[in-house]
Amino acid sequence: MDAAPRSGCPINAAVEALGDQWSLLVLRDIIFGDRRHFRELLAGSLEGIASNILAARLRKLVTAGILSKQDAPRGQRGRYSLTEAGIQTLPILYALGDWGLDWRTGDPELRARQELMRAEGRPFIEAFMDELRARHLGAAPKPRTGGPGPLERLESAHRTAIRPH
Repeated sequence: MDAAPRSGCPINAAVEALGDQWSLLVLRDIIFGDRRHFRELLAGSLEGIASNILAARLRKLVTAGILSKQDAPRGQRGRYSLTEAGIQTLPILYALGDWGLDWRTGDPELRARQELMRAEGRPFIEAFMDELRARHLGAAPKPRTGGPGPLERLESAHRTAIRPH
């Protein structure tokens, strides 16, 4: 039986079992949570990342060319964006999440996004990467054939899976 992860997220479970969790979890929150500011990342962390660790990981990801930071005037918030290298981490996070679905336990509402991506397969991942390019790099959005985009579908899957308390 596996040790209890910090949260029921399949990506977290896989990263805790296989390597450095914080950088990938910061990327998870930027990609899947669309959190782009330090305070959003800090407050939205399921695993309770400390502010000094978050600051260090963001610096590391910017230095590595995975994120860019748009500096803001005094009194305003700086904004983080994925670079193309950051967008290319999505298939890695997807693979880690699939491993987590198969080999670790977790909360149904946190597994719902991964289950949707698994059910939809590679075309969904490619469409999601295109959506990330539009959101983070300013690329022209690809035309959709109707219906919500990948991020909206992932958010809906999560909301639908949340159990009433």
